[in-house]
Amino acid sequence: MPKTYAAPAAFSEKPFIAIPMTPVESRQVAAVGYDAARKTLAVTFKRGPGHIYHYPDCDAKLHADFMAADSKGVFFTERIKPLAFDKFPAPVAA
Repeated sequence: MPKTYAAPAAFSEKPFIAIPMTPVESRQVAAVGYDAARKTLAVTFKRGPGHIYHYPDCDAKLHADFMAADSKGVFFTERIKPLAFDKFPAPVAA
């Protein structure tokens, strides 16, 4: 029987606020950013078109633990993926 997948999440209607991203060593995660003032974690992935996911209400410790994780993919799946998020389109290359 073929595997079924959930429909992709819709883009957020909230205004996009850019968060500086740091590339990371991972087979799954491309880059991670954190806005301490807004307590927002930003993540992009290696697969797909490069959409940006913002995870609100994340504390600095979660970000630090994510950046220090031996496996960013496992950490993301276990600790971040279940959280609420806002999805924004990939930035347009200039």
